[in-house]
Amino acid sequence: MAGILAWFWNERFWLPHNVTWADLKNTEEATFPQAEDLYLAFPVAFCIFMLRLIFERFVAKPCAIALNIQANGPQIAQPNAILEKVFTAITKHPDEKRLEGLSKQLDWDVRSIQHWFRQRRNQEKPSTLAKFCESMWRFSFSLYIFTYGIRYLKKTPWLWDMRHCWYNYPNQPLTSDLHYYYILQLSYYWSLMFSQFTDIRRKDFGIMFLHHLASVFLISFSYVSNMIRVGTVILCLHDSPDFLLEAAKMANYAKFQKTCDLLFVMFAIVFISTRIAIFPFWVLNTTLFESWEIIGPFPSWWVFNPLLLLIQWLDCFWSYLVIKTACKALSKGKAGKWNPLHVSKDDRSDVESSSDEEDSEPPGKNPHTATTTNGTSGTNGYLLTGPCTMDD
Repeated sequence: MAGILAWFWNERFWLPHNVTWADLKNTEEATFPQAEDLYLAFPVAFCIFMLRLIFERFVAKPCAIALNIQANGPQIAQPNAILEKVFTAITKHPDEKRLEGLSKQLDWDVRSIQHWFRQRRNQEKPSTLAKFCESMWRFSFSLYIFTYGIRYLKKTPWLWDMRHCWYNYPNQPLTSDLHYYYILQLSYYWSLMFSQFTDIRRKDFGIMFLHHLASVFLISFSYVSNMIRVGTVILCLHDSPDFLLEAAKMANYAKFQKTCDLLFVMFAIVFISTRIAIFPFWVLNTTLFESWEIIGPFPSWWVFNPLLLLIQWLDCFWSYLVIKTACKALSKGKAGKWNPLHVSKDDRSDVESSSDEEDSEPPGKNPHTATTTNGTSGTNGYLLTGPCTMDD
């Protein structure tokens, strides 16, 4: 074990040439990041998760009720013992052969059975109230951490000149404010890593899990190697659009459509400008090129930058979804008049729907008696991207 630890903490990997761990030991004059500090993230993550439960129950839920948001989920499927047995014991997505067999057994048309299974799957989705409470928690935390980051960074020299991230690196002392900001960010993303399995499940679950995993690793890695200065800029930059998105979602759940449209426009502008313009041309420029000029590359440098490029790829993916959603909204304009981003569903919708599949009448033998409706119930109106930070 001692040999493995010695190999893992090899100074020639983590630190530039002629720098040792002894140079970064805490003294009375200066404090530096220590790997054992990362253990603090686990109890803090647990406290954040408990705080979330309290917040959603005693703050977010009363606010939702005051806005007349009720715990009403999707339309309830008509009770049917045979279909319920198939749904719970065999499959939630029956194939064509099984649908035909059920059609003969129940004397229902195939489309009505498909409709029943869609409704039954949607019954397991969270209510608008639950989604509002989740968004309000994310909004509150995102706004707090972004405000804290801005207030701290505006006093630092590296926010205005990124080359200061590399001057005298890695002998850059760790302040209490910087330590608090970094550990809180890491703790929040650890809490997201685990709560993702209990939160509202959406289509990009795998991408979000990869995103959280990369973020936790990147925050931890940058802390240990004392690349904290550039890390704070990355975190704050990626936090900037998150609270706008959550505010737009809350307005959508409360059916304040004009407010939702305005907030989404603001979110899209901030998101695309920070992720596609500022991040690559400002942050990646300093991590790839300015750092090379000032301190030169070293082994951990070759790990840090590919992780940032992975984050950039994820940013591009979510930017594509934002742009796609905006284009759908613009296409709904009438007679040359722009209709402000009034979208009924998005590519990460958590409720199944189809314009030619949802029937408002109970299942029956004649498919021509059904009318079509939108299965979204108006509750999932905008792109539900999660925090795309150094986490995201």
